Amino acid sequence: MYKFFSLFILIFVSFSFANAEVANVFEFTNSELSKLEVRKVRGADNKTVYSVGVNEKGNFLKAIADNAASGLGKEININLNKTPFINITWKVEKDLPGIKENTKKGHDFAARVFVIKKTGATPLSNRAINYVFSSNNDVDFNSPSPYTKKSIDNVLATTKNDLNKWITVKANVKEDFKRFHNLDVNQLDGLAIMVDTDNSKLKAISYFQNIYFSANWLEFKILF
Repeated sequence: MYKFFSLFILIFVSFSFANAEVANVFEFTNSELSKLEVRKVRGADNKTVYSVGVNEKGNFLKAIADNAASGLGKEININLNKTPFINITWKVEKDLPGIKENTKKGHDFAARVFVIKKTGATPLSNRAINYVFSSNNDVDFNSPSPYTKKSIDNVLATTKNDLNKWITVKANVKEDFKRFHNLDVNQLDGLAIMVDTDNSKLKAISYFQNIYFSANWLEFKILF
């Protein structure tokens, strides 16, 4: 009976994950990279250099920012009622120690992923959440961007714990838009990746892999 019950649970869980809704964002191929918009931040001296590679887990994006700032943007239509969770697998090889990330002079991140909701006629009116891999702050620290209160920096990972390690993080984007912007967002309009060091004039090296949105996952406990 125990073996049968365990087998039933295994089959049920496998079926649930296999049928879970997933919305992929990037393929991280050379073909895709050539089509993505690379936008340099105004005032930055250089562009961040992006390239693609492959490891045992699949394709990844490598970013090198040496006194540089530019992002890779992509228009997307993500239904946050169906797939509210963003999942990011990333790694910071070289971080930015000693900077104050919530100030204009130190507002650089070794890795960040923006999620964007259009809320007006111009990009300046959009609302954003900036999920960051911080070099100095702890996980769950958040603050408005020193340049605009319409963008919130939210720390999902920190090199204080995970320098030069691949890690995967998850956040509920729908809940975060309500928490940070008091907006009920049903559809996401854009996403951008950026590694920037234009304020600190330092150098950062980071990697991104497997950025996707997913539905709620099943959680259960088995007591014996």
